[in-house]
Amino acid sequence: MNKIAGHHHISMITKKGQQNNQFYQNVLGLRRVKKTVNQDDPSMYHLFYGDLTGSAGTELSFFEMPMAGRTKRGTNAITRIGLLVPSYDSLLYWKKRFELLDVQHGELTMYAGREALHFEDCEGLRLVLLNNNGDAVPEYWQSWDDSIVLSEHRILGMGAVEMTVRSLDSLASTLENLFGYKLASRNENETIYQSIKGQALGEIVIVEQDGPPEKPGKGSIHHLAIRVKDSEELHQWEQRIQDFGFEVIKITDRYYFESLYFREKNGILFELATDGPGFTVDSSIESLGKKLDLPPFLEAKRAEIEAKLEHIE
Repeated sequence: MNKIAGHHHISMITKKGQQNNQFYQNVLGLRRVKKTVNQDDPSMYHLFYGDLTGSAGTELSFFEMPMAGRTKRGTNAITRIGLLVPSYDSLLYWKKRFELLDVQHGELTMYAGREALHFEDCEGLRLVLLNNNGDAVPEYWQSWDDSIVLSEHRILGMGAVEMTVRSLDSLASTLENLFGYKLASRNENETIYQSIKGQALGEIVIVEQDGPPEKPGKGSIHHLAIRVKDSEELHQWEQRIQDFGFEVIKITDRYYFESLYFREKNGILFELATDGPGFTVDSSIESLGKKLDLPPFLEAKRAEIEAKLEHIE
């Protein structure tokens, strides 16, 4: 069986789709590659942002939950998302951009061994820009030419994802012994595992912290999806995860990819998602994200679904 090939996507909660839509397109310069609904609850939007086609490893996705309250930060949660930018000059560009656009941010610092700029979105979601320093990125990551951000400073894709847990060792065991992640570094404050040796695009940073668990709300992270090649491999992982002692939520066809879910011992929710068929299965590249797309099993309910959704443009 192949090893995990990095991140697939990461999913968060937003209270206001319109505000979220504006921030990720007009501030961060990402492309909205899919405007659809939560397949388990079609009354809420599911918005995806990424590169030209929403390639695996570039996707940030949000469930709009208008009733979401404030996130009460704590442990046993995914707590930060790293986004790769091309260079140190890119970090300087983004710092000036955040100052101009009144985005909450810190000073240039180091994070997970890279030059970094921490910031938060409009709902308090914690993110950090990381200097990719000219390292190779997947060939299939394609820049979106219509981005509002200068081409030499655009966000490339996902980097290190931070998980804060009570038991570092149990999560480390899952990453290492189940999925084959390799230990990259360990110190008093953080432990870093990589799915692809030497590359930030598949990193997971583990921070050990005692205390009450996070109470999720707007700006919290729901789950991390990691990449598998295809349906056959997904079924192999299903058996392997069960053999490792975890309960697997059944394999689900999400139309744009197939996926399964499980929680590790700290309660962190992981998804395994296939690379294909991808977001162009029902849209041309040119039209991605411009209209409400529904999987075939929901198409008959389009009028009913659209009537319950507020406009986010």
